[in-house]
Amino acid sequence: MQLRLRLRVTVSFRDLVEALSADTLEPALRETRFARARELLHAVKVRTFRPVAKAISAHYAKHPKFIWIEGDAINKKARAALAVLEAVDKFGLSPNDYQLNPRTKLAATGGGTELKALVQIEVELSAKVLTYALDAKRGRIDPNRISGYHDFIRKDVDLVSVMRSLSESDDTSGYITRLNPDNAHFKALVQELARLRAEVKREQITIAPDILLRPGGVSSELVRIVAAIRQRGTEKLKKQHSAILAQYAGGEDYSPELVALVRGFQRENGLQADGIVGRNTIRALVPMRRQEKIARVELAMERLRWLPQKLGSRYVFINQPSFVATYVNGGEELLTMRAIVGKKSNQTSVFVDKIETVEYSPYWGVPLSIIVNEMLPRLSRDPSYLDRLGYEVTTPSGRHVPSYSVNWYAVATKRTAINVRQPPGPSNALGAVKILFPNKHAIYMHDTPNKDLFERDRRAFSHGCIRLAKPRAMAAAVLGRTTSYVDRRIAEGQNNREDLSESIPIYVSYFTAWPDPKGQVQYFEDLYDRDVYLIRAIERTEAARQAAG
Repeated sequence: MQLRLRLRVTVSFRDLVEALSADTLEPALRETRFARARELLHAVKVRTFRPVAKAISAHYAKHPKFIWIEGDAINKKARAALAVLEAVDKFGLSPNDYQLNPRTKLAATGGGTELKALVQIEVELSAKVLTYALDAKRGRIDPNRISGYHDFIRKDVDLVSVMRSLSESDDTSGYITRLNPDNAHFKALVQELARLRAEVKREQITIAPDILLRPGGVSSELVRIVAAIRQRGTEKLKKQHSAILAQYAGGEDYSPELVALVRGFQRENGLQADGIVGRNTIRALVPMRRQEKIARVELAMERLRWLPQKLGSRYVFINQPSFVATYVNGGEELLTMRAIVGKKSNQTSVFVDKIETVEYSPYWGVPLSIIVNEMLPRLSRDPSYLDRLGYEVTTPSGRHVPSYSVNWYAVATKRTAINVRQPPGPSNALGAVKILFPNKHAIYMHDTPNKDLFERDRRAFSHGCIRLAKPRAMAAAVLGRTTSYVDRRIAEGQNNREDLSESIPIYVSYFTAWPDPKGQVQYFEDLYDRDVYLIRAIERTEAARQAAG
């Protein structure tokens, strides 16, 4: 990860002094208290970001009036702003990033403050609120600087408009709070964060995370597994297996009775009920520690700020860590299905796009990386391999050639260009339907002939694209058609495309904490270790901000 930080700089407000001194300024504005104090702006020292300083100068040049000062002290509006900035941790932000420097804060708490200090308070508080506005609206971190898998258009925040609204609003606290994302998902995360922080810590059972216990096996961890089921299992489960729970005396033999108990627990928690105690079962047995949950909720809040303020009334949402694709219409989740995303070596990127087209009976254009890494070893042993499987091999001009006639080593070293595609059919890697939202990552949603993979709990098997458990239902939803209509189009057996009457937003996202339709936040594995890198980025950003003063 290479993270470049935009450090705050000590800014000069000479341009503002010049604007307030200009003959073009209306006489009435030239005589305001703030304008008459313009020469004191030379002494103002504020470390902030250049866009913030630019917005401050632009606002006060046109509206040279104090926002936060009344008489010789801060006003009600300033006190409301300071109170909000003190409590921004409830929105997953750090209050330290928005505090006045100690000398300014001391001056702000007293009355009878001299004009020079009042000007410093005015400008510095404006800078802190605008910094908060930037962070609340678009996040502290520019995701595109974390890794190449992040691809977002960085939001442009109109800070001049924010300044104008602050000066005009009678509800300062409400206005500043509303700078955060305005959607049900963010509100659910705020509630979850408050609940977690208020939660009383109870005794935590720990189970070795690397255990793999199969039926008939032996493990010293079994006593803790049973204890966790007693703590986490439903009353119905414990009643059904009351005999073994009463008889179990802490032995290490994984007996058939205990296997049945574990299978019941797995079934209750939506896991594959195979009786094997591995990573997913342990995650259900041992709830995530409170501090880890808090961290994941805060990361979810940061990531949500990278997305539009409102997700829209109709959209498709992919959450990679939960392996789920959701279609939303009218604010309701009308369709939810299991999804398969990229392997850790072929990670699915995160970005926002628009669904434009549904393709029936698609061809699969085989990427060069798959040709080189997966097909080339077979071609070296069997040059006619692609011909026998029915793949089409063509030159860049479109001329068909047999696979045995191609110098595949030259293709691998990019000295020769060749195109390989798989025609439509029951064995086609994309299945019967493909849903496109053109993007530079060549990622799309599609069907697959390998339906059995959807039964797995951890569904990271693709080369980056998103496979859907119910692709026909998703195609029908985005087209605004019925599933039977899509079935008829596929039954024609012809490769064909149909454009949507209106494109639909799609969010290919990564949230290890995310609310379900009832607003209950669910937690998921950090599939690609992206939480680790985002935490690192936030820590470095906070350290740099504090060092900059």
